[in-house]
Amino acid sequence: MLKTVFPVSIIIALRFLGLFIVLPMLSVYALELEGANEITVGAAVGIYAISQMIMQTPLGALSDKIGRKEILFFGTVIFITGSLLCCYASNIYILLLGRFIQGMGAVGAVGTALISDLTKEEERAKAMAFMGIIIAFSFAFSMTLGPVIGGAFGVDKLFLLTAVLAFLSLFLLIKIPNAKINFAKHEKSGYMKLLKDKNLYRMNITNFLQKAFMSAAFITIPVVMTQEFLWQKEELWRVYVPAVILGLLAMIPSVIIGEKMKKSREMLCVGIGFFALSYCLMFYAKNELIFIVGAAAFFVGFNIHEPLMQSLASKYAKVKERGATLGVFNVFGYLGTFLGGVIGGIFLKHDANLFWILFFVCALWLILILTLKNPALFKIIYIPLSRAKPERLNGLKGVVEQYAAHDTLVVKIDTSILDKSAVEKIMQD
Repeated sequence: MLKTVFPVSIIIALRFLGLFIVLPMLSVYALELEGANEITVGAAVGIYAISQMIMQTPLGALSDKIGRKEILFFGTVIFITGSLLCCYASNIYILLLGRFIQGMGAVGAVGTALISDLTKEEERAKAMAFMGIIIAFSFAFSMTLGPVIGGAFGVDKLFLLTAVLAFLSLFLLIKIPNAKINFAKHEKSGYMKLLKDKNLYRMNITNFLQKAFMSAAFITIPVVMTQEFLWQKEELWRVYVPAVILGLLAMIPSVIIGEKMKKSREMLCVGIGFFALSYCLMFYAKNELIFIVGAAAFFVGFNIHEPLMQSLASKYAKVKERGATLGVFNVFGYLGTFLGGVIGGIFLKHDANLFWILFFVCALWLILILTLKNPALFKIIYIPLSRAKPERLNGLKGVVEQYAAHDTLVVKIDTSILDKSAVEKIMQD
């Protein structure tokens, strides 16, 4: 599993590293550009999410048809172009354009779908958790290295570093195979059905809110620390490093409890609690220590969620539509990233108190997660094609999907509706 999952995870992690590494200082940097104000700075933090939102679903669906690797290569080249434009931006509008082009290389869902294609169903949770951990580590490195490199050499050099890392990821891409899966005959669900699926829309909203909270935090933390507590930009690492370390430590119980003990829903609820706590501390902080503790609580909540999000979404996605499903999932995430940045900038400009609004949103979010179907109820049955009769399962309630992989028919069932022994009996009759 690691031979295929690791290089794909590194490619995705390098992409996220490039996006994350500028976040700790982007709002402060953008405020210094010609034509900048709080609202355009908020847009600069989140505008790449708009183009990600536009491109994510069509590129995900296209990867279902022509191959994941081809779309990964195309998206990476586009991302490099946008990063170089950001590097040489002379005003806020060129920066906005560069960030928009960065987002057009929307291949997050494609990379996740490729990992899903290359792993067996029972290994997929571990593979997704592994990818989530790699991404979380890239997030941690970003929060640590971003302020140090940006403070010493300038934020524009961070964009140059982003382009270089993305270019290097192309060499890893060459050696990764494209998976070949043969699907049983069926109609595709269509985007409206994907949006209405009760488990998928709960995960879509979760991704939207998690990313919105992230953008709002990255607007708030550097600006408050530099303008209210009068820290220098190069000192911001002192906020991020301890927060990131605590966040990384939080990933360990998140993966163990969420994946091994099959309590992903419960861990998502814990993460929501930390988000609410973090904004409470940050908005009511009377001194910098309380504010830093609030920032640390945010990173703990974020890293509790991060290893589980893609894994959970992929469990509810059907194989034949995995690229499209994860594309929709990421669209919601990037929409949250953009709106979180813009709304955070508006509230920052008018010095408004966001806490009670965010607390109310967290309460509704918690209720939504508690109604999510437990993915542990899904079970996989492997039947040799030589004795498989897939037509007998067509339309059978409780059969989530079936498809042929190599010489095996893979049947995914919902055990709350259909028993494994019943499927085996149908095949034997």
